[in-house]
Amino acid sequence: MNNRPIIAVTCLSFEARVAAGPGIVVLCGTAQRYIDQLEAAVEAGSSGIISIGIAGGLVPGLAPGDWVVASGVVTEGVRIPTDNRWSQRLLQALPSAVHADISGVDAPVVARADKCALHESTGTVAVDMESHIAAKIAARHGVPFVACRVIIDPAERTLPPAALVGMRADGRPDAFAVIRSLCQQPRQVFALLRVVADARAARSALFSGRRMLGDNLSFPGVAERKLNPSI
Repeated sequence: MNNRPIIAVTCLSFEARVAAGPGIVVLCGTAQRYIDQLEAAVEAGSSGIISIGIAGGLVPGLAPGDWVVASGVVTEGVRIPTDNRWSQRLLQALPSAVHADISGVDAPVVARADKCALHESTGTVAVDMESHIAAKIAARHGVPFVACRVIIDPAERTLPPAALVGMRADGRPDAFAVIRSLCQQPRQVFALLRVVADARAARSALFSGRRMLGDNLSFPGVAERKLNPSI
């Protein structure tokens, strides 16, 4: 029996809570903070790496709460394919998910025009800031890698400044930073309320989808058990 853990790569604290489960090592925060931890965890032995959490949409039609299972991760002009067998298991668990390439970037893609440009240059449908780092490390060590993400901000939306300052480096919310931003630019309040509604839809989809993935995150070759509905 394979007792090596699955490594789940996340950014926000609530994503880490979603990913958590028996036999899963969760890394949380800005990806640059835990590169060494991820390398060490893989070297210690792991079944695979999954990037799970939220992502920005790059194509019209993907709404907050929609799931994307990555067929590959594109970063700096290089495409890193995901593990097909594991991805197919994720798609079986999430039958409404889109299966397509996603982008990995080091800085947020905020503006509608920039999202459109990224899609046109790469053909990807979503973007996040963790998957490319996890994909590179997985490829270097020869371990299975997948990315499973929920859309939070659609392609048609430009994020207000307050939405970008609301997270600390460790993935926890920073309410004071949001308040400061609103005080500096009060007109962004309506855009921020829209982001809050989008985030609520994404969070709900992430928690419900996580239950469908089972406690082993649909990793192939391991008997699955659905998570407690109270997660």
